[in-house]
Amino acid sequence: MASATLERAERFIAHTYKRIPLVFTRGSGASLWDETGRRYTDFVAGIAVCNLGHAHPRIVRALGEQAELLWHVSNLYYTRPQIELAAWLVEHSFADRVFFCNSGAEANEAAIKLARKYFKDKGEPGRYRIVSMELSFHGRTMATLSATGQEKVKHGFDPLLEGFDFVPFGDVEALRRAIGKQTAAVLLEPIQGEGGVRRPEPGYLAAVRALCDEAGVLLLFDEIQTGMGRTGTLFAYEQFGVTPDIMTLAKALANGLPMGAMLAREEIAAAFGPGAHASTFGGTPIVSAAALEVCRILGEGEILAHARKVSAHFRARLEALQARHPLVEEVRGLGLLLGLKLAVDGEPFVQGCREAGFLINCVQGNVLRFVPPLLIAAEEIDALIACLDGLFERAEREKRS
Repeated sequence: MASATLERAERFIAHTYKRIPLVFTRGSGASLWDETGRRYTDFVAGIAVCNLGHAHPRIVRALGEQAELLWHVSNLYYTRPQIELAAWLVEHSFADRVFFCNSGAEANEAAIKLARKYFKDKGEPGRYRIVSMELSFHGRTMATLSATGQEKVKHGFDPLLEGFDFVPFGDVEALRRAIGKQTAAVLLEPIQGEGGVRRPEPGYLAAVRALCDEAGVLLLFDEIQTGMGRTGTLFAYEQFGVTPDIMTLAKALANGLPMGAMLAREEIAAAFGPGAHASTFGGTPIVSAAALEVCRILGEGEILAHARKVSAHFRARLEALQARHPLVEEVRGLGLLLGLKLAVDGEPFVQGCREAGFLINCVQGNVLRFVPPLLIAAEEIDALIACLDGLFERAEREKRS
């Protein structure tokens, strides 16, 4: 029977999500508690958002201190938290300038606009097309939906915006053929998250960079899911030795508060002069204070070192599951963005894990995705593996009988 809380939710909240009937009331570290007091180990982390876990004491403190000082003044003025955050991101990345917004979709929207404006200012207005990847996901605004390579999320919203071309992720020759005189940029996720936790083959991103340089087009990395330590380094591009011209961040940037950012090299960022683009709430001081503390914690290095250590342990345990169970086809991903591709529908295993007190999710129908807080403990990983082992064994036994 649904609780009174869930009944109110069904009555008043728009049905844009197929929500799981759980009402969470508090969290700490990698744990969540629902309204009945039951504890769950969180391997979803708000969909790769709470990289530093729930209610991290230093972020709580930073928020409290800023809340007593200043919440919002708009971007007609400067505030110290935004300035310090922008400086930190520039000093720890390839970029020279940062634009702040509220979400990943807004960050990608800004990147698309900047790429087009850059070429228009250069006297090449015919360069406006964006090459994106099949199975990509870049957001749900009209522009970012148009840039997304999945028909299931586009259904019902035609006509989409013109100017986007799609090629298979990992196919260098297809990309070469797609880049033309009208191409402004290539947009991709270094690892496709919602697209099935798909990691590129060695050398692919370097080849993409070379093609962009050869054709004189911009390379845009969507690091909304892979950034802020998720792959074991601050940004995923560091793992591949390939530097983009523009990078977008969101999700874990403020560890659960709404913030997005677009980072760009000086020459390109200059195309966004006063009035070219804006965001009322972008980089507001209270959210910037939280994001700055996230950056400082990650910059100390201990969390990233721990993430690299436990991710190796996690991958080894997943590979052991693959060796043991025929229904597991492949272990995917990098760092603590990991997936198990199954030969069967993944949703029953998501439900089975939830019933056992573990939160995971499934993408593309048959890929179990694991994006826990970076501070997840090896013991918590082992407990999840034991649960999955039992669920897989039972499924295989039922198939044989």
